[in-house]
Amino acid sequence: MHWEDEGILLSARPFGENDLVAQVLTRQHGRHAGLVRGGQSLKKRSTYEPGNRLHVRWGGRLSEHLGHYDAEVLDNISGRLFDEPGRLAALLSAAAICEQSVPEREENPSFFEGFLVLLEHLESDFWGEIYVRWELAQLSALGFGIDLSACAGGGNNDQLAYISPKSGRAVSLAAGEPYKDKLFPLPMFLLGQGGGGITEIYQGLEIAGHFLERHLFHPHDKTLPSVRDRLVENFS
Repeated sequence: MHWEDEGILLSARPFGENDLVAQVLTRQHGRHAGLVRGGQSLKKRSTYEPGNRLHVRWGGRLSEHLGHYDAEVLDNISGRLFDEPGRLAALLSAAAICEQSVPEREENPSFFEGFLVLLEHLESDFWGEIYVRWELAQLSALGFGIDLSACAGGGNNDQLAYISPKSGRAVSLAAGEPYKDKLFPLPMFLLGQGGGGITEIYQGLEIAGHFLERHLFHPHDKTLPSVRDRLVENFS
């Protein structure tokens, strides 16, 4: 069995003395692993860097087998971000979150398209805000999205100011005032108000991190990737 697809490299881990096992987020075949023969060589190692956009060819005797990969680089964004530690941390964090949360071998192009949008904006001035939106979109795609459509306490929707850590629903300024110490401040850029900034990006990362841990990582006895902590430090 053989197929070709476009993909984004999530990780590549040593296997034996010379090979790698690559995890690729593909457009049509979901998150899919494969063996890269000779992948630890200097010639091939640069191809399999997290975040690289690839044209991949996978082959295996049966579809359920690990199979093997061959790939060509379409875009090497990680190389361009080498001297940008914050943006590089965002790239590596997204790759690690995808590897641990996207269903394996299930066709769902929305995960690929969402990651592609993130990659296209990591070199923009608003990369932090885009990253927060990407994490929240990832949660939504997996069925755990937050709700900013109305106040959970029945308050005025024009004054949404908080997020409930329990329900993931927005809370208005008036309804949330007595409980504000227990609620997350709502970054206004998530409502399309204002341009964000360091403080609001940090607030957004706190919200997304809370729900990522609660819904995707803690149920499987996992923690958020350590590289995400380095990302958060850029805005703390």
